[in-house]
Amino acid sequence: MDPLSPFALIIGAIFVNNVVLAQFLGICPFLGVSKDVKSSLGMGGAVLFVMLLATLVTYLIYKYLLMPFDLVYLQTIAYILVIAGLVQMVEIILKKIAPALYQTLGVFLPLITTNCAVLGVAILVIQKEMNLLQSIIYAGSIAIGFTLALVIFAGIREQMELTGVPKGMKGVPIALVTAGILAMAFMGFGGIVPIP
Repeated sequence: MDPLSPFALIIGAIFVNNVVLAQFLGICPFLGVSKDVKSSLGMGGAVLFVMLLATLVTYLIYKYLLMPFDLVYLQTIAYILVIAGLVQMVEIILKKIAPALYQTLGVFLPLITTNCAVLGVAILVIQKEMNLLQSIIYAGSIAIGFTLALVIFAGIREQMELTGVPKGMKGVPIALVTAGILAMAFMGFGGIVPIP
């Protein structure tokens, strides 16, 4: 990967190359959990934690297990197993250590197992040949961008519930139109930094 400054990597991952609005990863939770801002913040926090942890573990597995033993063809299945295991481990630990936090995030943790954005970032950092520090910065920035898009979208959807949306556009149709407009708004950041 070309050496990008950490600032360019962060801004590029959050705004320019947003995981939901530009790469179309994580669409299911984006549409499903974005009905209110509180749920969106909870999901975003859970995704941030799991994405950072998953990227760290999968990066180390790739560099020190899959590459040395020429098992790179097992990358996707190994990553899926690691992410599912990490989510289950985090769920068990939170249930024991912080029951209040578990109650808040408990609904969102199983959803993260099937969030393709987590798997996508783990694969992208290898494809882009990032080092460990760049991978962690990129994963955190992607998660922040995911949360930002989710919260903005949830706020817009909450506002639309209070307005007069035509009957044929209520629900999913207006949500998809709104997501498209939001994606175009994020495209405006395209010339600020190079796309990571």
